[in-house]
Amino acid sequence: MKKVRKAVIPAAGFGTRFLPATKAQPKEMLPIVDKPVIQYVVEEIVDAGIEQIILVTGWHKRAIEDHFDRHFELEARLEKDGKLDLLEKVRKISELCDFVYVRQKEALGNGHALLVAREVVGDEPVLMLWGDDFIAAEPSRTKQMIAAYEKYGTTILSGIRTSKPEDTKKYGYVGGAEIADGVIDVAKFVEKPGPDNAPSDLAIVSGFIFTPDIFDALEASVPETIGKGQELYYVDGVNKLMQAGKKVHAIEIKNSRYYDCGNKLEYLKAVVEFGLKHDDLREDFGQYLKNLKF
Repeated sequence: MKKVRKAVIPAAGFGTRFLPATKAQPKEMLPIVDKPVIQYVVEEIVDAGIEQIILVTGWHKRAIEDHFDRHFELEARLEKDGKLDLLEKVRKISELCDFVYVRQKEALGNGHALLVAREVVGDEPVLMLWGDDFIAAEPSRTKQMIAAYEKYGTTILSGIRTSKPEDTKKYGYVGGAEIADGVIDVAKFVEKPGPDNAPSDLAIVSGFIFTPDIFDALEASVPETIGKGQELYYVDGVNKLMQAGKKVHAIEIKNSRYYDCGNKLEYLKAVVEFGLKHDDLREDFGQYLKNLKF
């Protein structure tokens, strides 16, 4: 069984829920205190030992590429001004990982975004995370997924337990036998099932490890989706795998807190929570919040 060495982050969407802020700025670059959302995702990936990150972008996402590149003029200014702590932080960003950029020329769904990265991924398992949300967990979400992949050798879906009816209209849900604590042998995977049709309380919100056969499964799904004027989603490929008799497992990410930063309210919650954890802001920001009147 091959080691998980590569990750894909689809980041070509328009971020319409945050317009007009995202008219010229990618939603993945919205800041949580002093780091963009996507950097939290990248740091999680790197910390888990992933060697290469493939960012699937569009023509309007140059800011993401620039963020993870060197900025020699800025570095020279910081060095000249003696701001060596900031210089170290800025340089570290471009040294986090081996970044590869591929373009998704049309918005044809997250499954299509994964297909766009096929040649770079090759015949290997691949991690896929979104660029506008993340899960804070211990061990990290990615480490928990890799541990499950190394145990079962199958496609791994990750999620959280939720009993909120509104979540059934936003996320995919899985059903099947629970073969270990928080591990489901997936028999059913339904996208946005609604409150009356969710097969369990495990919502697959973010984070997947796919075996290499996901690419053939997605290709086989193209005539039924893109071929009919619809978008191709990763869910289509996963269901094709199961129809072919391939095993898929879903795991609950333990000790976790999900941050859906593609949602305005949840994004604001994340900013507040991370602001209260920030060494330079915690005391003053906490006092400010206490004094707010509604």
